[in-house]
Order: sequence, then structure tokens, then C-alpha cells
Amino acid sequence: MRKRFVIAAALVLGVIAAMLGVNTARNAAGWQPVTQTPAERLALLAPRWRLIQPEGAGPFRAAILMSGCDGVHDNMDLWARQMVALGRAALIVDSHGPRGLDRMQSWRAVCAAQLLTGAERAGDIAVAQAALAAMPQIDPRDMLLLGASHGGWSVMEYLDLLDSGDLPPGLGQWPVPAERLAAGIGPVVLLYPYCGVISRAGDAEWPAHVRALMILSSEDRIVDTAKCETMAQGLIAGGADIRLSVLQGADHGFDQREHSVLSSLAYVQDYVDQTAALIDEFVRGAEVAAAGD
Repeated sequence: MRKRFVIAAALVLGVIAAMLGVNTARNAAGWQPVTQTPAERLALLAPRWRLIQPEGAGPFRAAILMSGCDGVHDNMDLWARQMVALGRAALIVDSHGPRGLDRMQSWRAVCAAQLLTGAERAGDIAVAQAALAAMPQIDPRDMLLLGASHGGWSVMEYLDLLDSGDLPPGLGQWPVPAERLAAGIGPVVLLYPYCGVISRAGDAEWPAHVRALMILSSEDRIVDTAKCETMAQGLIAGGADIRLSVLQGADHGFDQREHSVLSSLAYVQDYVDQTAALIDEFVRGAEVAAAGD
């Protein structure tokens, strides 16, 4: 009886492993069987996103903020406040809550690359950018993109898809032409982005005018910093304008106070201060450079 139980358990585990493998392969290939129109995606996301604006009537430059794989937490508010201080309206996009991925720790399936890849979330960015550009108080010519971890992966996938014109998996069509979206991209900030095997961003080409700041953590236990450095160098060799900075001693998620109970990651003010200074210098410099182009 015990032997039969062991064999049955092994078979079940084998089937589960095979299913996970197939799903991971599907995600790596960028195939999503369920698609939405831009209007359907907008209707899904808009009730849960938050727009924070500077005082005044505008028009304001804007920023789109994309969270890590565990959903929207306090670090998105932190960077939104910095965007407002820089004179930008900040849109915090929640990719998780509208899809029910904020319940019963289902976000862990996103972190495990079983649900909602970076390429799929690129469709969220496209819809958010188009919606922002249509708002009278927003300057559509300069949309900063900021992504942390999984959100950084999503931003990199988005830039590649804009350049190639290929659709994000799960989105039936672009909300406006890809060329118009690409032309509206301003500075790009990538905080400890995922650069692993499922990411297709390493072979990417970005819109030629895009300037990016990639901030990595030297002691990152979640993301392979060496792979991100290699990816950045490859993108630079392909023509991308990327400024790379590695925070010595920092770990993953240093800007986030809200972590799961069992997480050993921690908020570290010193690394937040360093990052804020790097972002401030980079964004102001990118704005000056863009004005001179």
C-alpha cells in the first residue's frame, strides 16, 4: 500500500512539474490564448490605478509606474512622490488587483513566471500611456517609465515591442499606433529589473531616442545582477542609451517597506536616498538633453 502511495504521489508531482514546465515554455514563447481589446484592458485597469498630480492645471509631463511581481506597495507611492516633486503627474498602474492576483498570495505565481509575464504587462503600459496622453492636463510628448523588478522587466519588454511593432501577448491591437506611443516615451528608470531566462529583453532593440537609467543591487538575492549587467551591456552595444549604476551592498526591494511575513528583504533608507539622487540627476539631465535634440 505504501509503495502504491509513493508511486501515485510521484506521478502527481511529475504531472504538476510537466504542467509547470509547459506553462513556463508558453510564457517564454510569448503565447497568450486569451486576448483583450485596448478598451477591455482599459476598463479592467482604470478603476484600480491612481494618478497623482502636481498642483496647478498643467499640462504636466507624466510618469507611469510599474510595480514588482508582488503587486503595488509603498515603494510605488515613494517614487510617485518624487515624480510629482519633479513636476510630473504619476500614474501607478496596478496589474495585479484587477486580475485577482492580490488575493491568497496568488502573486507568487507571477514571481514564479507562471502568470502575467513582463511581455503581457507591456500591454498594460501601452493602454496606460494612451489613456494618459488623452488627458488634457498631460503633456503626451514625454512619458517617463519607471519599473521595479518585474515592472522593470515589463518596461524593457514594452520598449522592444514598440520598436518591433509586435503586439504584447494578450492585447489584440495597440490602443494607438506603436510609432505614436514610441515617440511619446521620455526617460526610463529600471530598478533591479528581472533579467532571467524568460525575459526576451536581452535581444531587444529600443526606440532610438530613449534614455534609460538601470539601478542594480550588488547583493541581490532575487535578481541575478550579473545577468542584468550583461543584458545592459548587450543593449548598449546594440545602440541603447543606458546609464548603469550598481548600489554596493544593496539587496532586492530595498525601497519597499511592505514585504510578505516570511521575506528577509528590508527597506534601507541609505539606498533609497542614493537611488532618489540618481533618479533626480538622470531625469533632469534627460529633460535638458531632450530639449536640445
